[in-house]
Amino acid sequence: MTPTPAVGKDTMHQNPPPLTTTTVTVAYAGGDERRGPVTMGQANMIRCILRDDPTHINIHDVWPVPEGTTSAAVTDALRALAVRHEGLRTTFPHPPGATPVDQVVASEGTFTVTVLDHAELPGDPAEYAESVARAARAGRFALDREFPVRITLLTVTGQPAYVALAFSHAVADGSAMAILREEFAELLAGKELPALTSLPPVDLAAVEASPAGLRKSEASLRYWERILRTGPQEMFAEPRGRRPGTDEEARQLTLRSRRGARALAGAARRTGHPEATVLMAAWCALVAHRAGQNSCVTAVPSANRFHARVARSVTTTSQDALLHLDVRVETFDALVARTWGAVLNAYRHSQFDSVRLWEMIDRVTAERGSHFGRDVVFNDVSALPAPLLGTEAQNGGDAEQELVWGPPQALPTRLLAFTYRTAPQLHISLWAAPSVFTPEEAEGFLSGLVLLLEAAAAGDVPLEALAEVTGVRPAERGPDWLRVDGCWVSPDAVRETLGRAVGGLPVRVQVTEASGADPHLTAYIACGETPLTPTEAHRALTALIPAAGSGVLAPHRYVLVENPPAEPDRSDAWRRLNTIDEGTGRSRQV
Repeated sequence: MTPTPAVGKDTMHQNPPPLTTTTVTVAYAGGDERRGPVTMGQANMIRCILRDDPTHINIHDVWPVPEGTTSAAVTDALRALAVRHEGLRTTFPHPPGATPVDQVVASEGTFTVTVLDHAELPGDPAEYAESVARAARAGRFALDREFPVRITLLTVTGQPAYVALAFSHAVADGSAMAILREEFAELLAGKELPALTSLPPVDLAAVEASPAGLRKSEASLRYWERILRTGPQEMFAEPRGRRPGTDEEARQLTLRSRRGARALAGAARRTGHPEATVLMAAWCALVAHRAGQNSCVTAVPSANRFHARVARSVTTTSQDALLHLDVRVETFDALVARTWGAVLNAYRHSQFDSVRLWEMIDRVTAERGSHFGRDVVFNDVSALPAPLLGTEAQNGGDAEQELVWGPPQALPTRLLAFTYRTAPQLHISLWAAPSVFTPEEAEGFLSGLVLLLEAAAAGDVPLEALAEVTGVRPAERGPDWLRVDGCWVSPDAVRETLGRAVGGLPVRVQVTEASGADPHLTAYIACGETPLTPTEAHRALTALIPAAGSGVLAPHRYVLVENPPAEPDRSDAWRRLNTIDEGTGRSRQV
């Protein structure tokens, strides 16, 4: 997931074409030529770049140009940024078909600026500039040779108005774009930029590869593994849900609320905790309440710039912090106190070898018989040094609270939120999967978040009263759903999916409940003449789980029998059959 989501479709064809299109080549020189391993963040993004649709993984921004600025001043500022930041002079050479493992910093080179000159800009110039930048995201960056920024200068009869940019996510993330936007504005204003204090990518990679860096990565992998082995595999496990491996198209819903900003500030004052912690606690409380879960697992992508050595690095640090917050406390104040430590713990474990992380995820989820879903993403970018994508210009008027629907985008999660600012308005954009949130429910969720903050500003809130306070109702599940191994599971869905996995053989799933222990699932499979082992059954089922319906977790045990009983709907009839083979099906016993 990228820190600046693409929104809507390309609208350039709806606008009058430019008078002229010119390509300007800009040469730069400065700094040393360097080479070294890629950083962990770069490796993570390169993996996505090579796999994902470029329009999803490339990122973009729009920089307004002050009136009276010349085109030469714009290109001079862009040249200065390229010289200043090694990340912008970085390519990733690699043999065809291989994944880059090294980065090379050029001491000199060129980049191009496409100049679109207009008689006048369309009716909404900022939205037009946005569409130009968004269109430039199409097409995969050539990591081994292409300058990692596609730059378009929009002018009106020769006068610069906007710079529209698309970045390779291998060299920049949302924070890096904000830093560059800020420095671009300062250069055009004639200011001298301060000396760099954060590490360039090559040096950051060296820190990560040091003994201390490797210990940190190992600790992060252990932290993630604990959550993957014990936490819910999908936050929104309910009959109407879809598995997190399947994308949906969700419309952007934007909240701008002065009420919310006042309430957040008041709740922070009353509880004595930072606004960011209070907002995170409110988010997790409401997500877990809506999902009917005992804990909230949410990815926090912007969490890994809290250390000074990367705070203002122009590179990508895009690695998730994974927050696992147990919400089983009585009051909101108790949850806020718990959130502070949980967030710090997540931040400390947000640096890791992404290749080893995905190997571990595959191994653990196969052993557990699950599929971990990045269901919930909360990205608070309100503390970045400059607003992203012109959010200042996008701010609404003086309305106390408004909810505005925007264009759709492909959503690989179930619930994605960006907090752009917390004052003077609480400005949050939300993308909620239509399979689990109707439009009314999505609006109710954001409105409920404000209501929770208002109640928390006035006093402590009993968490058992969340439905009454917020108007948000928990998910509805049928009587057959039960909590197994920390996950909401539908035995009927398990039986149907396992039956498909083993080619339509008769299957019975039995629930065994022991006093004081989680229920266990045992699957009986009548395999007849079909050769089958518990390991093969488990492997076939886990291959289907990512695309199966919601609520599917592998049984704890597989029992193979020859033929189904005369009364196949009775579990005791299956238990009386002769067993051909049985086992967990796992490479590791559970």
